[in-house]
Amino acid sequence: MTEELITDLAQIRSLRVISRTSVMSYKGTKKRVPDIGRELNVDAVLEGSVQRSGSRVRITAQLVRASTDQHLWAKSYERELRDVLALQSEVAGAIAAEIGVTLTPQERSRLAANKAVNPEAYEAYLKGRYHLFGGNAADLQKSLEDFHRAAEIQPDFALAYAGIADAYNRLGSSAISVLSPKEAFPKSKAAATRALELDPTLAEPYVPLAWSSFVFDRDWTTAESQYQKAIERNPNYSSARRSYAVFLARLGRFDEAIQEAKRGQEIDPLSLEANVNVGLVLHLARRDDDAISWFRRTLDMNPNFLRAHWLLGLTLMQKNRLEEAIAELQKAVELSGGGVVLGSLGYAYAVAGRRAEALEVVDRLETSSKGRYLAPAAVSIVFAGLGDKDQAMSWLERANEERDPWATDIKVQPMFDSLRSDPRFQDLLRRVGLK
Repeated sequence: MTEELITDLAQIRSLRVISRTSVMSYKGTKKRVPDIGRELNVDAVLEGSVQRSGSRVRITAQLVRASTDQHLWAKSYERELRDVLALQSEVAGAIAAEIGVTLTPQERSRLAANKAVNPEAYEAYLKGRYHLFGGNAADLQKSLEDFHRAAEIQPDFALAYAGIADAYNRLGSSAISVLSPKEAFPKSKAAATRALELDPTLAEPYVPLAWSSFVFDRDWTTAESQYQKAIERNPNYSSARRSYAVFLARLGRFDEAIQEAKRGQEIDPLSLEANVNVGLVLHLARRDDDAISWFRRTLDMNPNFLRAHWLLGLTLMQKNRLEEAIAELQKAVELSGGGVVLGSLGYAYAVAGRRAEALEVVDRLETSSKGRYLAPAAVSIVFAGLGDKDQAMSWLERANEERDPWATDIKVQPMFDSLRSDPRFQDLLRRVGLK
């Protein structure tokens, strides 16, 4: 309920709406509204409760001025569960009217659209969203199953297909490495396309579509257009800002990338992904001191967040703080990091002169490929660290052939710096389209 109401409000361009991951940290809090308002830098807070009885759902909502704790508006609604999405739009429209926001015709049309949904399909979709951000392969597989179930129950449920697209994108990532890119990304693209056929107003399908266009099709122009469409439809969609920031950083457009990453973090200030994403683009821009502070900040929020340990380790490598870097990368691997996460540890071992341990990582990666897909870039970075340019380039060529997503990272990724003077590397940059 919270997520969908945020989505409706976030599509009103004149509002800045904080994302669900940040606001849900206040669930059950004893903090006063003025304190929450200051922490999130917002003018007003929407509070409410939901009660469900059989097929009926009742929402009580109240809008509170953050600075004074003054009630601005309150109302209760009761509907059939199948009409819950329409009810959320009704609440969003009422809030916009109460605070004096002028809706554009497009915004008014979106909020007025009929959004009846099968309750069982909606429940499966919500479970899919929950598992999507679990961070490991098992969660992603469960997420995909939930989204497929939602689409089977209600074949015209556009958000279910957007979820399927997101899940396939993540399953085909270089870090998760469950499905090969040639299996994952066409399925992601097909699901996102289906979602837009069912509801062209959605922002969600454009993000996996843009990422597929970028890392799989190598079509930068189309990818950027799709990112811009996602942001146009929902300027407060943090996931779109974050993914667009990585796209811009990999193309070397660092100022724009940092701006987008920070905008995504402002929308979702307590999100681990949003905070670590700022550090990532700063790291790729070689602003390592700034990047380290963002990774430390993220780990203060959650000491067991895999991506923060991984990226902090990579950044410490560039500062030549090898032992600290290895400790962070070992922690990331312990938190179930495979693919390029494990390969990064091998790179660190190699640079630190621990050749036997680096080659042991190569063996682990190749052994793991018997049960799941092996991202070739993960092996390439180990050999780059060892100074074996022939092997490193051989694995990079394989990465390019197999459409490993990390093949689009080679222009800016510091772990490939030792290869930049090699004519074969420069030729690969040209063929990937990054030169």
